[in-house]
Amino acid sequence: MLSDKHYQALRSLPAVNSLLQAPELQGLIKEARFELISRISSKVLAEERQKITEAAVPQATTTTEILAKITDKYHKLAVPHLHSVINGTGVILHTNLGRAKLSTEALEAVQNSALNYSNLEYNIIEGKRGTRFAHVEELLIELTGAEAATVVNNNAAAVILILQEMAQGKEVIVSRGQLVEIGGSFRVSEIMAQSGAQLVEVGTTNKTHEFDYERAITPNTALLMKVHTSNYKMVGFTKEVPLDELVQIGALHQLPVYEDLGSGVLYDLKKHGIGEEPTVQEAIKAGADLVSFSGDKLLGGPQTGIIVGKKQLIERIKKNQLARALRVDKMTLAALEATLRHYLLNEAPAKIPTLRMLLMNSQTLEEKASKLYDLLKDYDQQAELRIIDGFSEVGGGSMPDVQLPTKLIAIKPHSLDINRFESAMRLPPSSIIGRIVADKYLLDVRTIEVEQFTLIKEKIDSVL
Repeated sequence: MLSDKHYQALRSLPAVNSLLQAPELQGLIKEARFELISRISSKVLAEERQKITEAAVPQATTTTEILAKITDKYHKLAVPHLHSVINGTGVILHTNLGRAKLSTEALEAVQNSALNYSNLEYNIIEGKRGTRFAHVEELLIELTGAEAATVVNNNAAAVILILQEMAQGKEVIVSRGQLVEIGGSFRVSEIMAQSGAQLVEVGTTNKTHEFDYERAITPNTALLMKVHTSNYKMVGFTKEVPLDELVQIGALHQLPVYEDLGSGVLYDLKKHGIGEEPTVQEAIKAGADLVSFSGDKLLGGPQTGIIVGKKQLIERIKKNQLARALRVDKMTLAALEATLRHYLLNEAPAKIPTLRMLLMNSQTLEEKASKLYDLLKDYDQQAELRIIDGFSEVGGGSMPDVQLPTKLIAIKPHSLDINRFESAMRLPPSSIIGRIVADKYLLDVRTIEVEQFTLIKEKIDSVL
């Protein structure tokens, strides 16, 4: 029950009309629509009323404070919320920071497709309607060795589309050790239920044999599925059925085999001693009928789910009604085409930022660290500054066991709490995302561009 103090605090709140006449809001009203400022004012007043009624001891909010909250709410709407940050974490495919950075050519392709009309679904040679997948399908066929390809908006979409088309109402056999969960609580078991397919688990958590699949096959089995566990690694007393052996089982029983590679890679990083990630080409060569993978992870392109495989199956998937709901737009296709062309022209390691950062050598890292340190060393009176050794991560649920030796700039302010320093560095403008380890603020030069060093210096100057 509300007390007299509650009612008194409620009565002290100004009316919307009086707020809208305040000089403090006149500039906003001229800048934006009157109706927008009116709605924001009403929302702020509603919030204040709720705060008063829920408080044990209510306190009235002044008109000045309310006007400040209205102004703040407006600016949060009017100022772009999504903006660039400097990634000093050393996590190359940082999911929270947007995963793969696009190449310059991919960015130019996006801009060109956005600013102009294009031949998205128009066959210029024949002068009739075409298909949007034609812009990337031949590239994917050439690069992977598959018979056909299609693209949807992410790999999760690719998984559910494949399962629905290939196995709705039927059984899909998967090793128990491959029932993974990725970011956002996306689980193979639950997405399978969503698709209408029936999950059949075989084997144990750590061991699955060929006979486990053989015993589980029934007349209602539609698909054998292998899930690459890209976001964790199981060691010790383990066994899983290699893809080529699973393909043999599928051929014996006339069942298609599908591999979800997750963070699929087209460039073999194993030859550089980086991880053991299987390539898409290897999966196709092993005989997989369908393979799906992400575009914005190790591939280094835009967010997409790429499906490659046997032409007959890909054509079925393209005709599925869900495919239209999951299709990608012109800007995504433009970025993907430009990214794939880097692989075709054998320039991917030099042009694609993800690969460039993954393959960065020790000399380049040392040079970058020295250059950034030289820019910052004038602040040695305000903070302890050192170049130290450390490790970068691949990120994005890829290669969890891989640590890449790197160079870090370690900063420890003399008179500012390290958490407050990190917070100040993180807040806009020029948001810089680092990490705190052992009471030191660390910046990994692997994921920072040289062109961003000046911004880091200016930010540190303002914070210290």
